[in-house]
Amino acid sequence: MRRRRFAAALLGLALVGAPPSGAQQLPPASQVLTLDQDRLFAESRFGRSVTARIEAETQALAAENRIIDTALEAEERDLTERRATTDPEVFRALGAAFDTKAEDLREAQKAKGRALNRSRDDERQQFSQAVGPVLAALMAEKGAVVILDDSAVVLSFREIDVTDEAIARLDAVLGDGTTPRDGVTTPVPQALPVPVPAPLVPQAPPPEPATPDPATQVPAPQP
Repeated sequence: MRRRRFAAALLGLALVGAPPSGAQQLPPASQVLTLDQDRLFAESRFGRSVTARIEAETQALAAENRIIDTALEAEERDLTERRATTDPEVFRALGAAFDTKAEDLREAQKAKGRALNRSRDDERQQFSQAVGPVLAALMAEKGAVVILDDSAVVLSFREIDVTDEAIARLDAVLGDGTTPRDGVTTPVPQALPVPVPAPLVPQAPPPEPATPDPATQVPAPQP
């Protein structure tokens, strides 16, 4: 409630002394500019490209996980059904091999998820590095001394928002991030192969040595 009263009071002060509705008056050049940082990334070509790629890779990773889980569940059911007809020693070896394989596959998928998160963070870092010079040039051109995020501003003139200008300039510098521009290049990631678990092949116990047939044995020569 206090915040609403404070905003209303500020709006009232801003309207005091305002020109009549028919007299449009623009603000003088301001030393303060505002910027929508979220829109700066989301609406730039680079930001749209990164967002689309991350979403596509996230969906692909989720599809891989579903394939692996389905294959492991089927293999586990098959292994359980063979338990009654499999030698206990062989079954224990098969079970241990299955557990190891399942754990390795799941760890590999988790590693892919972490790599995807690092890739997204790296892209945002690259974007932030490109934003600095662009905003500095805008400040110099407009004679401003500071750019504030518009989420921290209660009331301002629309004319001091430089988001659209910043987006246009970033598009000229970065493009969509997949081609070299001013020495900046973002490599296009290659699709990762989908690991499909190979079924475990039961190992048969070693054959017992054959008992020699006395009828076919040749007697050793007597000295």
